[in-house]
Amino acid sequence: MEPHPSILSALKGEPAFFPSALYLPEALRQDRPMTRIFIDADACPVKDEIYRVAGRYSLTVFVVSNRMIVVPQSPHIERIIVESGPDCADDWIAEHAEPGDVVITSDIPLASRCVARKAEVLDPKGRHLDGDAIGMAVAMRDLMTDLRSAGVMTSGGAAFTKADRSTFLSALDTLIVRARKQNSR
Repeated sequence: MEPHPSILSALKGEPAFFPSALYLPEALRQDRPMTRIFIDADACPVKDEIYRVAGRYSLTVFVVSNRMIVVPQSPHIERIIVESGPDCADDWIAEHAEPGDVVITSDIPLASRCVARKAEVLDPKGRHLDGDAIGMAVAMRDLMTDLRSAGVMTSGGAAFTKADRSTFLSALDTLIVRARKQNSR
């Protein structure tokens, strides 16, 4: 039986399309006490910061999107390209994130799904979305959606700042240290 063309491309080191049923990166197939980082990458403004922090701790990073995104050459960074469609990247992340993993996303429904799986979740501004915070975040998102659908003009979120980047870096470092301690038990 001939391997799927995407797998052949990956073996040659070329970027490839990986339907989740056809390909599982090595870091997903092994028994692991190691913390992994999943990035909902399509609109993430802190990818470079994540790569640096993950490199410092030698953590595997999954950069998940439905289009080609440039990532640094590293044995610890896996680019995952999912089918194009609504929530395909979110579905992939939610299916693979486990307790002790860290998920970076600004997508509240994805954050909720990952929190339910006991993964640690950070938004790009450094807000830790845990079991206590996710309920309020979901309620606020739903309220804003209802207001917009009723025709109320709402403002967008605040612009991303250097202070947000700094807050994110600190929160990511703290989460990784805590997750590694929990995984070593």
